[in-house]
Amino acid sequence: MKDVVTRFAPSPTGRLHLGHAYSALLAHRFARDRNGIFLLRIEDIDPGRARPEYVDFILEDLEWLGLSFDDAIVYQSERLPLYSAALGRLKERALVYPCFCTRSEIAAEVAASAAAPQGPDGPIYPGTCKHMSDDERVLRLQTEAHAWRLDTAKGVALAGPIHWQNDEGEVRAEPGQFGDVIVARKDAPVSYHLAVTIDDAAQGVTDIVRGMDLYASTHVHRLLQALLDLPIPHYHHHPLLSGADGQRLAKRHGAPSLASLRDAGADPGELATDLLGGRLPAGYSATGP
Repeated sequence: MKDVVTRFAPSPTGRLHLGHAYSALLAHRFARDRNGIFLLRIEDIDPGRARPEYVDFILEDLEWLGLSFDDAIVYQSERLPLYSAALGRLKERALVYPCFCTRSEIAAEVAASAAAPQGPDGPIYPGTCKHMSDDERVLRLQTEAHAWRLDTAKGVALAGPIHWQNDEGEVRAEPGQFGDVIVARKDAPVSYHLAVTIDDAAQGVTDIVRGMDLYASTHVHRLLQALLDLPIPHYHHHPLLSGADGQRLAKRHGAPSLASLRDAGADPGELATDLLGGRLPAGYSATGP
């Protein structure tokens, strides 16, 4: 039987907090309970937010929690050729197109629309650059910054009905609800959607354990897997931890960092037991100790 492989894939944009620890612990336990493999991937492709020093903090926090990994750490910043090759395959099949729009231009067009279509993340891209003439596209590609968007409708028509297995059973993928998502950004050679799909396949990840905040993204990832002929992992989307104020634990909501808990004398074993039980440690709220 094929080994179970899970992963934890944080972005080095700040200190890990209890929500991160919860997800990492669940992925670790899933692998260990099945004599499987647990991997660490650092998703460090955001040029505006990723910081090398936060990688050291991530490793320090995970070691404190007692988590061990079964292979070398993978850094997305070292895998850009893989993403470029995948984007090239999509270009060859005319499944992507360049987008020159700024955020303000998109927002203005959405605001001017009487009924802008809504997706899981808000208004979807109105398709401004999708029907640009070839001549204009070639000319602008030479001089203007651009992203690459997936022609989702074309991809769905090509892929046909697609599904994935989640804990509750089979889920039909409906990527059209996102519109034409970005697969390569203006400021980075790849987007989250494409990078994570390529990495999970390349690393042989069989089971993706992650929070419900990423459940909707699976619709897009499943389409990319179909278009790029990649293996399909099983998905396990866990509930998100909430603080005493009812907000999900996140940096913007003041979730306590693992470093602050460690400095306050928290016991990592007790903390892990609490989190794996779906509980915040006693005495802590979403705003810290």
